[in-house]
Amino acid sequence: MNIVVLMKQVPDTWAERKLDGADNTLDRAASDAVINEIDEYAIEEGLLLKEAHGGEVTVLTMGPDRAAESIRKALSMGVDRGVHVVDDALHGSCVITTAKVLAKALGTLDYDLVIAGSEATDSRLAVLPALLAEALGVAQLTGARKVTVDGPTVTIERTTETGFDKVEGSSPAVISVVEKINEPRYPSFKGIMAAKSKPVTTLSVSDLSMSADEVGLAAATTAVKSFEVAPPRTAGTIVTDQGAGGSAIAEFLIARKLI
Repeated sequence: MNIVVLMKQVPDTWAERKLDGADNTLDRAASDAVINEIDEYAIEEGLLLKEAHGGEVTVLTMGPDRAAESIRKALSMGVDRGVHVVDDALHGSCVITTAKVLAKALGTLDYDLVIAGSEATDSRLAVLPALLAEALGVAQLTGARKVTVDGPTVTIERTTETGFDKVEGSSPAVISVVEKINEPRYPSFKGIMAAKSKPVTTLSVSDLSMSADEVGLAAATTAVKSFEVAPPRTAGTIVTDQGAGGSAIAEFLIARKLI
């Protein structure tokens, strides 16, 4: 079984995130970069399926040069090889363009399953797996808390408000997972050393038979027009209730057009 795990490098969740005033895009150099948290669960699920059924796990990412650091971490966890789509022209690409680029990259690989985290912590859109499945023309099995593979049949359990649903499809398929699915492993010293010799392929936009005007900020379907830095938090207003506390709170909210 050939499994491709999608991984995104994102700003550290605990770091202050900033936009670049030059083009209103995320300033990725302003904070430490890490593997998107839920993508670590996707990596772990890919490794578990490989251990159960054999095959190979490839990690695929689209991002700047520094994303190579996260690829190496995935390799140290046990992933067999990496594919890095990197090109200055990709800067500012929207999620729709990203799905198209990743679909093109997957076209260079043999795969039975594509596994992704359900969402990225820097955007919270949670639509990329569905967009990618549409671009590839394959089944999508999203929000998985459990994955079972039996030959070409793939079954997932998806949590609902009343329990869980079972969703079944045939490979090739795109699966997205949630954080309840497993517990990601830590890289071992042996894994870290082995990662140094594992292959990583880099692909540019032209390698994917795409042109620069099809990707990037100029081709994006969404854009941030303007932004302002939030002012420093000021001291709160204390209302001492001596019988008119409710009215004082109402006046406070009315003045700020909250009610």
